[in-house]
Amino acid sequence: MSIDSRYAGWLFAGPALLVIALFFALPVLAALALSLTDFDIYALANLNNLRFVGIDNYAALLGNALFWKALGNTLYFVVVGVPLSVAVSLGAALLLHSKLGRCKPFFRTAFFAPVVTTVVAVAVIWRYLFHTRYGLVNWGMSGLGIDSIDWLGDPHWAMPTIIVFAVWKNFGYNMIIFLAGLQAIPEDLYEAARIDGASVWQQFRNVTLPMLGPVLLLVGILTMAGYFQLFAEPYVMTQGGPLESTVSVLYLMYEQGFKWWNLGMASAVAFVLFVLMAGITSGLLWFARRRGAE
Repeated sequence: MSIDSRYAGWLFAGPALLVIALFFALPVLAALALSLTDFDIYALANLNNLRFVGIDNYAALLGNALFWKALGNTLYFVVVGVPLSVAVSLGAALLLHSKLGRCKPFFRTAFFAPVVTTVVAVAVIWRYLFHTRYGLVNWGMSGLGIDSIDWLGDPHWAMPTIIVFAVWKNFGYNMIIFLAGLQAIPEDLYEAARIDGASVWQQFRNVTLPMLGPVLLLVGILTMAGYFQLFAEPYVMTQGGPLESTVSVLYLMYEQGFKWWNLGMASAVAFVLFVLMAGITSGLLWFARRRGAE
């Protein structure tokens, strides 16, 4: 029995589309529906207490100062953390790809090791490393004659500390992607550039970066999507403090949903975050297509 070629593609893509529908489309629609209700602990006990409130949750959310504070903290984390993470990942990949490198398997494993460690366990260790009184970081600074800093208790230093931790925790994953992209660049391009008298920096700027363009886009989108979902780091290290300087949008959603049992409001927060991430990702893809067409 032959299959019409028009339906062959749908037949092969069917299982994947079914999985996407079950584990992505349906949860998104459920979150949207839940965000239009006042679902709380009373509705959880008896669905007769559930009421449709329309966009009241979104109106209350936009009028909540804590939401704007959490959104600002999240954007700060993304704007600073994503470029820093991409730069560190690319730098590590370039070092491992260099012909002058030694013990590459060891360093490749060492750099990737933080990715596979449990974020909660590592966050606890980093919390002790940055402890004000007996943390290893302040101990080293005191040896250099520098005054101790309350890394996780000062609103000015708490988020930068979490950014440094997140970059250390996640850069190894992007490093592997960059390393694969570097290994796919033909060596002939570098030889031609050297014959033309290009310096190492000129080779990097005119050969490496253009050839890594699609990889940079992929890494940027993946990193941005992960950093927008900031939760475990502030939950373990600062509990959203000090002075709400590390409260993220996802942390706010957690508090609304599982601390105050305002599940309708928590769903509204989740859907706003989803729309924000989808909009920024679409913008990046549009910008990349436009640059590619020029």
